[in-house]
Amino acid sequence: MFDNDEVIRVYVPPGWPGSVRPPGSPGWLKSAEAYLLDACPSEYRGYEVLRRHPVVLARLAHGHVEAQLAATRESAANARAQLAEFVDPSTATRAVEVLLAEEARLARVLRGVHLVEEALRDVRFVPKL
Repeated sequence: MFDNDEVIRVYVPPGWPGSVRPPGSPGWLKSAEAYLLDACPSEYRGYEVLRRHPVVLARLAHGHVEAQLAATRESAANARAQLAEFVDPSTATRAVEVLLAEEARLARVLRGVHLVEEALRDVRFVPKL
């Protein structure tokens, strides 16, 4: 038994989403669900099965973010050629910079989704020395 004042610390690895409480802490599942839903198309909020089974939501979020990342990488690789007849080179360069920033953001989201998914599957994280 723990005293009400005792704090239990849980290690979360680098890349753990800041908006998600540590596994096992009060409100952790709700914060994980909110994070995962934010990573998915807004329509996913209407499906009860995803709210009842967070590990299913995590798996679908993982696939969705992974596909977005792949599409963004492909767009970045081809943007200059695809935009050449529509905009000047400077604008095309700025569009590529946007895509590269989005690629970095999506890579962080994918890492976060992956970690939350592991925690939902009862993986316990331990610090590496």
